[in-house]
Amino acid sequence: MVTVSDFSAFGSRVTGLLLAGTILSGVPMAAAAQVQPSTPPPPVPVATPAKIGDSQPAVKVIRSLRVEGSQRIEPETVLSYTKLRVGQSFNDETLDQAIKDLLASELFADVTIDGAVTGDVVVRIRENPIINRVLFEGNKRLKQDKIDKEIKLKPRQIFTRAAVRQDVQRLIELYRRQGRFAASVSPKMVSLDQNRVDIIFEVNEGPKSKVQQINIIGNNVFNDAKLRAQMATKQARLTSILSSNTSYDQDRLAYDQQKLRQFYLTQGYADFKVTSAVAELTPDKRDFIITYVVEEGKRYKFGEVTVDSDIRDFDGKKLVKGLAVRQGDWYNAKKVEDTVESLNNTAGLYGYAFADVNPEFVRDPDDLTMSINFHIAQAQRTYVERVDINGNTLTQDKVIRREIRLTEGDAFNRFLVKRSQDRINSLGFFQDKFEIQEKPGSAPDRIVLEANVEERSTGELNLSVGFSSLERFVLQAAVRQRNFRGKGQELRANASFSQFSRALELGFTEPYLFDRNIALGFDIFRRDFRNFNFTDAARRTNFLQTSTGFSIRAGVPLTEYWSFTARYLLQYDELTLGREFLDVNGNCDPLIAGRFLCEQLGRRFTSAFGYTLSYNSLNSGLFPTAGRRLTINQDIAGLGGDVRYLKTQFNFIEFKNLGSNFILSFFIEGGHIIPLQGERGPGIDPIQINDRFYLGEPFFRGFQIRGVGPRVQRLQFDLNGNPIEDRRQIRDDALGGRTYYHGRLELQVPLGSGVRELGIRPSIYVDFGALFGITRPLPTAVFPTVTDPVTGRVTVLPLQRPDLDQTTRLPLFVVPAGSANAGALTTCPIGFSDTAGGTCTGTSQNLASTTPVGPFLERFAGDTPLPRVTVGVGANWNSPFGPLRIDVAYALISRFGDDPKLITFNVGTQF
Repeated sequence: MVTVSDFSAFGSRVTGLLLAGTILSGVPMAAAAQVQPSTPPPPVPVATPAKIGDSQPAVKVIRSLRVEGSQRIEPETVLSYTKLRVGQSFNDETLDQAIKDLLASELFADVTIDGAVTGDVVVRIRENPIINRVLFEGNKRLKQDKIDKEIKLKPRQIFTRAAVRQDVQRLIELYRRQGRFAASVSPKMVSLDQNRVDIIFEVNEGPKSKVQQINIIGNNVFNDAKLRAQMATKQARLTSILSSNTSYDQDRLAYDQQKLRQFYLTQGYADFKVTSAVAELTPDKRDFIITYVVEEGKRYKFGEVTVDSDIRDFDGKKLVKGLAVRQGDWYNAKKVEDTVESLNNTAGLYGYAFADVNPEFVRDPDDLTMSINFHIAQAQRTYVERVDINGNTLTQDKVIRREIRLTEGDAFNRFLVKRSQDRINSLGFFQDKFEIQEKPGSAPDRIVLEANVEERSTGELNLSVGFSSLERFVLQAAVRQRNFRGKGQELRANASFSQFSRALELGFTEPYLFDRNIALGFDIFRRDFRNFNFTDAARRTNFLQTSTGFSIRAGVPLTEYWSFTARYLLQYDELTLGREFLDVNGNCDPLIAGRFLCEQLGRRFTSAFGYTLSYNSLNSGLFPTAGRRLTINQDIAGLGGDVRYLKTQFNFIEFKNLGSNFILSFFIEGGHIIPLQGERGPGIDPIQINDRFYLGEPFFRGFQIRGVGPRVQRLQFDLNGNPIEDRRQIRDDALGGRTYYHGRLELQVPLGSGVRELGIRPSIYVDFGALFGITRPLPTAVFPTVTDPVTGRVTVLPLQRPDLDQTTRLPLFVVPAGSANAGALTTCPIGFSDTAGGTCTGTSQNLASTTPVGPFLERFAGDTPLPRVTVGVGANWNSPFGPLRIDVAYALISRFGDDPKLITFNVGTQF
């Protein structure tokens, strides 16, 4: 039979057992187990009559001692937990203590002792059961593996109520660590046969306890909102629904007190303190209300600021001039810390690795000033004894050592140590925030630099499926090894496919050729690109570009921040048209494609030499927050090949941290192409259409792809002979340009830790730029017109295009009515011939066979250097589907012919 017990009243149960143990029965019972003395029992002593007034209890002697009810535990083991022995005197207190001792062993569920009257003592026990299983119900938010690590009850152990109570507390503590203070645990016991039980913990997890309110008492200078903004803990509000800091955390409570103190110390309140911090549960035990009581104190200013140096190389008066701390400024503890660090770094630059800078404060409570003397203790100039590298199992030592700017025997320089850390971090081979440790050497003037690296995986296999407003669906596969063979070499292969482009690329880079600081690399590629025009939002392919080639490059550093790279490119391009722009013979039809496109078709080789001059002081290659980068590129084509030009480009970007995680960046780029060959004909630009610059989405946000710059727009005529200006019915062909500029001012805006944890980086920005400078194309066709003599209205007539024989390409004629073979097509202007180009017989005057082409108007637009300006908001998100970028940008200033676009987004691929 199985029974279920509830553990809701452990304490009362144990108390009842202890009370019951003092009620001793004198009724003899059959012994389940008996311990026989090895010698005859001693004679029962005769009790001495007690004197009148004697309060001592009567002393009895144990004649025999038995244990009943033991199943797994031997009787001798049971008695070993007590002090009861045969022949020993006892009283009621002795028996009570024996019961307590047995229960304290946690082996027994119930204990009673009989035979106190006769001395034949019987210890009756009921053993605790064995645990068969430990089960949990209702734990959805807490993983089972975390519970198993904390819970002490295990199968095949002896069940005790105390152990159950302890595990209940452990479970509740686990949930409190998760911020679930309303969680409750109810233990149940299911009795089985053979004195076994199943223990079931029924868990009611409850909601996550939030911080409902943060109260601050005693603040007069700063309001509550200002002080709450300094804390890591946030109040649970709709605006903080994505934040994880709205849950209560005891450790975070102490951290917030420190943050409050830091804030006041930066505002001049040197006497500020938090007198109390109390967290109280709401009546429903679901949320917390936190109350801080603070004392702001008086506001201090910096008094006299001096530097006292025991190192004779340093002049204290000169050092004071370069400090951020100034007499008369409001006291700021952060500035003091920065000054100490600055002085330490200054000492490190001169080789004093272990310089000790101590700020000595003199507080004047009357004048409310804080005078500071920065004392630089005597130190020895330090030299690098050795550089130790540990932890690199794959990466060769030389790959790390060549990035370290100090070698054995060099004078210590903290700037070079920091620079070495940045260079090693930029490799991306090791753990984040790698630091070079500075340890004392074998002598006071020696230092050991220790680089303890933790290697990370440098191989990458990316398979992605994405969607973008630029290329529609995108499939991409890439294999990349950034630390090939542990030598820092990069090997990569990339394949991508979308509706408008296909590409296959292979590349290899050796960063240190023959262990010299010379980078050498090459790329082999094949790219198929479908250029398109717009009619309404629909895209139509107008020309197809197939590029096959390779490039080789070599680079050397000029200084710590400047580098130079030279390259050579050999590329074969083939430009063809989409089928809808070809005539019946497969040739480019200007009346369909446009004269400006037919002039660009063909095959050509490009042989180009180029170089890049670059300056880079960014503090991160992925998400920089400070520093700048300048790049100047020039390529000259014409040393062989079919095209000749000089292309120059530059770009500059700078980041500035404004504080509070606001990052301001300014970006500017531009380019110009100079043709090095003669004119190709009237209305034909000397630079091929695929070599020109283009501007628009995704770089110039707020405009359609290639939506800025020179273009040809084709308009149809309505029934009244007027051109249709509806943008949805205009065919738009971007031509590109020879000169462009583009700039951006962008501010990254923090939206709270919860948003940052999701990898979301929002920003607001202003973009400006222009694309211009090509030869104005000639119109494709000139249509005949007629003018009404009465109204003066001009009507544009269709253009009659001669029909040609598909074989001979000779003009076709129609035999007129009334003649032999009337209505038949022939290549004879007079007479008739059964074969194209054959002998003509007859005298009929044939009419030219033509096909009418509806009139259209072509206009050239967008070729102006005047700036276009857009404003917008956007966000980057490292989503589970890949990097996502969404922008909402509005064109404040646009020019005639430009193609604005309000919303753009990309998922699964980057451009």
